[in-house]
Amino acid sequence: MQEWISKAAALLEALPYIQRFSGETFVVKYGGSFMDSPDPAVRHGVARDIVFLEAVEINPVVVHGGGKAITRAMEAAGLKAQFIQGQRVTDAATVGVVDQVLSREINPEVVQTLQSLGGAARGFAGTDIFTCRRLWLRDAAGEPVDIGFVGEVTAVNTVPLLDCIRQGITPVISPTARGEDGHVYNCNADVAAAMAAIALKARRLVFMSDVPGLMRDPKDPSTVIPHLSVSEVPGLKATGVVDKGMIPKVDSAVAALRSGVEKVSFVDGRVPHSVLLEIFTDAGVGTEVVLD
Repeated sequence: MQEWISKAAALLEALPYIQRFSGETFVVKYGGSFMDSPDPAVRHGVARDIVFLEAVEINPVVVHGGGKAITRAMEAAGLKAQFIQGQRVTDAATVGVVDQVLSREINPEVVQTLQSLGGAARGFAGTDIFTCRRLWLRDAAGEPVDIGFVGEVTAVNTVPLLDCIRQGITPVISPTARGEDGHVYNCNADVAAAMAAIALKARRLVFMSDVPGLMRDPKDPSTVIPHLSVSEVPGLKATGVVDKGMIPKVDSAVAALRSGVEKVSFVDGRVPHSVLLEIFTDAGVGTEVVLD
């Protein structure tokens, strides 16, 4: 009996959050690092949370990654993965692999998983949703560095996404984009998710990955920063707490917050029901980022 009472108490704790967020849009960046886990419980756990959001009339929008799967496919094709400043160098051969893996393999798999759990989902290649310009990096001397077909999202086609939301369908989007030159570009999934959140006027943006959150020491999970204000970000960059792959993630969070997103969360997708814990409990998990 006590077990059932505890379950009822958990539902009651979630009730005010369900009431507050009903009808709101939440963008979830679904990290590729745990999507191909050999453990079905890990692969399906996040999907089940997203289906739960649908069931309580919150509108999830998913932008997924797939970096590890891309690297494996490149190796199978005899291509060597190269990264500069955390960005994958993407030549013409590589962008073909990226497009195939993200939009034609991972995207349908995520959609099928959501549907198998009773959710309604529709897949979109990022090229149908995102427009981009070529991303240029800068070296230590300030000179431009060309990393190929890597794009910086500049616009979001919200029409098909809003149509899905009106019908209670979860859009699932790959992080590719169409360039101004008509070419397919590989984009950072964190940046794409933030741009989608801004364009859709989302209430929340959740970044899921295989780390516990933003940590002061990347090797020590006990150093997770539970609460972060935008004003603290420059200091964390200066001390190296935010560097490499975390820079676009944190910069995207800041941009989303300054554009009206209420809160951005970094959560560990390996933790069972981390999305629900972050949204529907008083404690939350991971790192939350807010305006000052």
